[in-house]
Amino acid sequence: MGEQAKQIGVDWLERLVALQGLSTSITAAWVEDEAGSSCWLTLDEGAFSPEQVAQLQGDRGEVLDAMQYLANTILNLGRSPEQQQAYTIELAGYRARRQEALKALAAAAAETVRATGEEYEVEPLSSAERRQMHHILKGYEGLETFSRGKEPDRRLVVRPVP
Repeated sequence: MGEQAKQIGVDWLERLVALQGLSTSITAAWVEDEAGSSCWLTLDEGAFSPEQVAQLQGDRGEVLDAMQYLANTILNLGRSPEQQQAYTIELAGYRARRQEALKALAAAAAETVRATGEEYEVEPLSSAERRQMHHILKGYEGLETFSRGKEPDRRLVVRPVP
């Protein structure tokens, strides 16, 4: 399924970009991180103007998040859980930079909780980023995470294990 999943992702994303009147090459690679294995679909930013890159990324990555949500929903439709693949859409290094920022945010939250012994509410994040933070913080012993509130003000909370 590996090579086939990559090609399916590339073909789907090329069609989505074409529907926007744009064209670019897309590369696919498997990436392993705290959240598991994901097929990263990377759009070649060289085919876009800086304004197009900004529009495709959206404010705080919201357009990339929406495209990624569509990819994961559509490309896994009708597949059993064992057959489903995770897809991550990358443009101009946004996801890689954001992952590093989330790791730093997780480390700071963990440090604060350990220093104070009290729960810590993290800044607002998208649902995808909250999921990433849950996975990252699993690696910190003695801490647990949960989400509190309702969208659009749902927050990730880190606290010591009782």
